[in-house]
This record gives sequence, structure tokens and C-alpha cells, in this order.
Amino acid sequence: MNEKVAVVTGGGSGIGRAVALAMHANGYRVVIAGRRAQQLHQTIALADASRGDILGVPTDVSAPDSVRDLFAKIEAAFGRVDVLFNNAGTGAPAIPMEELSYEKWSQVVGTNLTGAFLCAQQAIGMMKRQQPRGGRIINNGSISAHVPRPHSAPYTATKHALTGLTKSISLDGRAWDIACGQIDIGNAASEMTARMAEGVLQANGTTAPEPRIDVQHVAEAVLYMANLPLDVNVQFLTVMATKMPFIGRG
Repeated sequence: MNEKVAVVTGGGSGIGRAVALAMHANGYRVVIAGRRAQQLHQTIALADASRGDILGVPTDVSAPDSVRDLFAKIEAAFGRVDVLFNNAGTGAPAIPMEELSYEKWSQVVGTNLTGAFLCAQQAIGMMKRQQPRGGRIINNGSISAHVPRPHSAPYTATKHALTGLTKSISLDGRAWDIACGQIDIGNAASEMTARMAEGVLQANGTTAPEPRIDVQHVAEAVLYMANLPLDVNVQFLTVMATKMPFIGRG
């Protein structure tokens, strides 16, 4: 058992749940954060019941006080953090940009971008002062960090911004043995992508179903990134359904 501590935001469902369970099965002590306590309890119930080293903390990552409380509980319970997977995210309705409300835009920015910043900020503080120092931050980018879908301005903008945050953390954390990388995921099978099996709007104006991949493949990719020694970093990794319409012209 490696006894390292991993923090997974958005750990109550989908990618976050799969990653949290994979890391726990690999010997990590795991803290899962998310808005819905019931979902966190369901994730914990799926973990190895013989071990008591998985903790759920209801958290709103867009709220500074909530994030500070999360990391205070992590420090009290485990004394350190070795891996942060910034996974919590949300989207907006797929509608023309001029119809999108300021409130919905702000919600997406608050969760996807500000949330990742606030969690990284707290994790970096712990990683600098803990002994041995250092750790790893993995940001969940999405292939929307490269190209947009139609009617996806808030989600796409935050994922592009997350790439800049990843690079800044990599640079600023370098002297403190803090590594930072980003995983860009295309169509992992989760609640968020369920509609893609029925058909989603394409760049050419048509609607078409898209293939999805088992979320376990994403969990294994994150685990690979997390398990590397701190002198090795996967800066960017893309994992996606082979036949999804991402490469090419729409």
C-alpha cells in the first residue's frame, strides 16, 4: 500500500467516482469532494469496506470558504496531500450564445475554472509545507480545451483557460517538487455524456450519435499519471473514443 493521499473533486459520480475507486484500490487514502453528500456516500459504499481510509466531504468548489474547509479536513485526517484530481465540472444548455444567461455563464466559470484554481491553491500550500514536500495536480481538461462543440461557449472557454492554469501551476510549482498535468477526455460514458448516444449537434449542423468509452479507461489513465515519480510528468494526455468526430473538418 503506497499510503499516499489523493483528493478527487466531483467524486460522487462519473469520472470522479471511477478515479476515486481506482486510486483507493491502488492503495491511496482518498478524499472525495462534491456538492451532494448522498452521492459521496454511494461512492464510499463501492470502495473496499475493509479499509477506512476513504473520506467524503460535501464541498462547493466555487466557494472559497468551502474549499478551505475541505483542505482543513484533509490535513486533520491525513496530514498531507499527494495528488489532487481537479475533476469537478458542469456545463450550460446547448443554446445560442446570445440566449445564455449571465447566471449560467458564471456558474460554469465558478465550477470549472475558479473551482480548479481554489483547490489547486489550497493543495499547493499543503504540498509546500508538508514533509516530504511536493505532490501532483491533475486537471480534467476535456477535448473542448482544443476545439469547441456548437453552442458550448462557457464550457469551452473554461477548458481552454484550464490549460493555461495547468501550465502556470507546472511552472510555479517546479521549484517545490509540484508537478501538474492535464487529461483531456473525449466522450467517457457518464451521466454528462448520455445524450451523445442519442445524437448531438455537429459542426456541420446535422445531429448524429457519437461513440463513448468506458469510464474505467479514464480512471486507468489518471492512475498512470498519478503513480509517476515527481521527477516525471505527463504534461498533457488525451484519451477518447477512437471514432468520435474530433479529428478532421466538420
